[in-house]
Amino acid sequence: MNQAGRQTFWGWLWVVLGALYFVVPLAATLSFSLRAERDRLSFTAYDNVFNDPNFFQSFTFSLVTALVAIALGWLLIVPTVYWVQFKLPRLRFVVELVTLMPFVVPAVVLVFGLIRTYSTTLLNSRQGGWILLTAAYVVLSMPYVYRAVDTGMRAIDVRTLTEAAQSLGADWRTIVFRIIFPNLRVALLNSAFLTFTIVMGEFTIAALLAQPAFGPYMNLLSSSKVYEPSALAILSFALTWGAIAIVQFLGQGNQNQLSGPR
Repeated sequence: MNQAGRQTFWGWLWVVLGALYFVVPLAATLSFSLRAERDRLSFTAYDNVFNDPNFFQSFTFSLVTALVAIALGWLLIVPTVYWVQFKLPRLRFVVELVTLMPFVVPAVVLVFGLIRTYSTTLLNSRQGGWILLTAAYVVLSMPYVYRAVDTGMRAIDVRTLTEAAQSLGADWRTIVFRIIFPNLRVALLNSAFLTFTIVMGEFTIAALLAQPAFGPYMNLLSSSKVYEPSALAILSFALTWGAIAIVQFLGQGNQNQLSGPR
């Protein structure tokens, strides 16, 4: 076997081992979730999950929270990255440092700070607790959203697009929302997927703020049921891959947008 053949062999070997590392536990979880009834495979555990009203309540709650967090993250990060790249490049290091803070401050520290600060104001109502939860998720997702948007912004000629729009009489709002945002479509979809994943799986902040989110529901189900947690894990996995498929579908054919109009 020549050198090229050996490299191909080892390459495929590591690919197969990596695939088995992910597929075998997933297959075992799927098999266990189908054994709720003795001596036969069934979807009883899945039926129990879907028939639980708390499943749809928690899933809908987290879904709405994720959509709001995605929109707020876009409105916060995109204008900031645009302004830094176009007008204030020297502040790039400062902005990057600020967006890295969620990696330094643990979620439990963040939520206790929110509770201590807003315990007599926002936390007096359920709506206030949801506002705090959404704001916390915007902060948690900020490092990922910033880097996705920053990468997309670097791929387009911001200065040329801005100067062309200004020459046609466009104001800053028009430039940001009608020119910059459409050219960042793929980057925004990637950041939305990352935010969605964080919100749907997060437990600590939602539990300590006493919010009926999907993360605490999954934890509660795993402590009180046997087969249903495995079924919920498969459903969560399918949901995640479904979100990836949607991102890929919406992003395909739009790569040319990253280079701006020609």
